[in-house]
Amino acid sequence: MSQDNSDDLQHEYDFSKMPEGVRGRYAKEYQKDARLVLLDPDVAEIFPSTKSVNDALRALSKIIQQHEHAA
Repeated sequence: MSQDNSDDLQHEYDFSKMPEGVRGRYAKEYQKDARLVLLDPDVAEIFPSTKSVNDALRALSKIIQQHEHAA
């Protein structure tokens, strides 16, 4: 059984020859649901993934909300 390991990806593309492509077509949709936040290198070492950052911020937000309700 032989297997074809080739793919259709090219090393370079000439996007000027692809008129159906629209720059930023999905930008507004993406921006509606996501926020880009840059982490300092020392923080990024502690939180290496999106999930770890979100989990930590959710935990912190619960602590803040509990503190606000207690005051």
